[in-house]
Amino acid sequence: MNQSTGHRWHNWGRTVSCAPSRTESPSDARQIAQIITRARESGTTVKPIGAGHSFTAIAATDDIRLDLSNLRGLSAVDTERKQVTLYAGTRLHEIPELLAPHGLAMVNLGDIDRQTISGAISTGTHGTGLRFGGIATQIVGATLVTGTGEITTVTAGDDLRAVALGLGALGVLVEVTVQCADAFCLRADERPRDADETFDSFLDEVAAQDHYEFYWFPHTSRTLTKTNTRLPANTAATGPGRVRRYIDDELLSNKLFGVLCEVGAKAPRLVRPINQVSSRALSARTFTDVSTGVFTSARNVRFGESEFAIPLEAVPEALRDIRNMVDRKGFRVSFPIEVRAAGADDLLLSTASGRDSGYIAVHRYHRDDPADSAAYFAAFEAIMVSYDGRPHWGKLHTRDAGHLARSYPGFAEFGTIRDRYDPDRVFANQYLRRVLG
Repeated sequence: MNQSTGHRWHNWGRTVSCAPSRTESPSDARQIAQIITRARESGTTVKPIGAGHSFTAIAATDDIRLDLSNLRGLSAVDTERKQVTLYAGTRLHEIPELLAPHGLAMVNLGDIDRQTISGAISTGTHGTGLRFGGIATQIVGATLVTGTGEITTVTAGDDLRAVALGLGALGVLVEVTVQCADAFCLRADERPRDADETFDSFLDEVAAQDHYEFYWFPHTSRTLTKTNTRLPANTAATGPGRVRRYIDDELLSNKLFGVLCEVGAKAPRLVRPINQVSSRALSARTFTDVSTGVFTSARNVRFGESEFAIPLEAVPEALRDIRNMVDRKGFRVSFPIEVRAAGADDLLLSTASGRDSGYIAVHRYHRDDPADSAAYFAAFEAIMVSYDGRPHWGKLHTRDAGHLARSYPGFAEFGTIRDRYDPDRVFANQYLRRVLG
């Protein structure tokens, strides 16, 4: 087990930093249990920090930071049940190669795959598709070390409904068992469209398609819709080749977009015309690839993000409220607004708990004026709260336990389970004290 001290930690979006007193890099559950037991006895706290892709301070600590990089890879495979057990520090982008020899794939994914599997499920990371839930809904078992230093495995019941999406408040995950699907391909159909038409048809599209989402470009009347259709694994790849997709996804979506964001940060008056020109340059494309080649894409331009889940049927009206707010308050927003959906689930702290949910996410370039960005996020949050919005646990928001207890039917039950798993709050930090009490 490795140990280091004195290193300041920053998250990917540069919205959070902390100075852990030391960093421990355990290699197994026993070592994690020893660290937790010593911390409990000394009154200090322990926080595993994954890939740092949360924008909130959910993993921040000035005490002991756990680096789970030594806990990566495949622990077990049950091909009959289509289940795999992964070590908690495994990055999402590493999983396809681990599953491929077994003819399996993750059921659904978001568009970023840099996170660890434990970090992704603990914050409620999700993709889109009304017949699918977030990544945490794919968890059918987990082994973790609790706040009392006990190594425990959960496979069913209310404890799993809490542990599968536990905010890091219940223990340190060591292994997670994931319900997979047979490997499959996706046909991606991306098309520019009128914003009002896109808003109006959203409910019909998410009901009809396997996976549907869209991006709306503020200050314009244009959207880019993305429809992904599930196909058998032996479907031949079609569409733009690697060179064309590199140009579209890397040079245009990252490098050129980054340059335009930098221009907008230095000269906000140019954001509106830049967005209008960019949106008119959108073009349709269709291609087929393995599922992970379509679900995920590179995101190299740094940003801050806020996202809320609201009742699915409220999405069109909420979008119009956001558009009116942007115009009324005069914000200049370089980043498109992302809109997705997920089916209801029964996890205690899932943003889709008990209801089909629409997700609206807003972003600001990391070098935009901080005060203006904060005002934009606050105005967005006010609209989302008016629709009983639930904040993504890993994305910027100001909600507290008093508000969240009214929004989550399972909030009190989660608190009871937390009292059993971490009675001395070994895993507490400022963020968890705010959102959980």
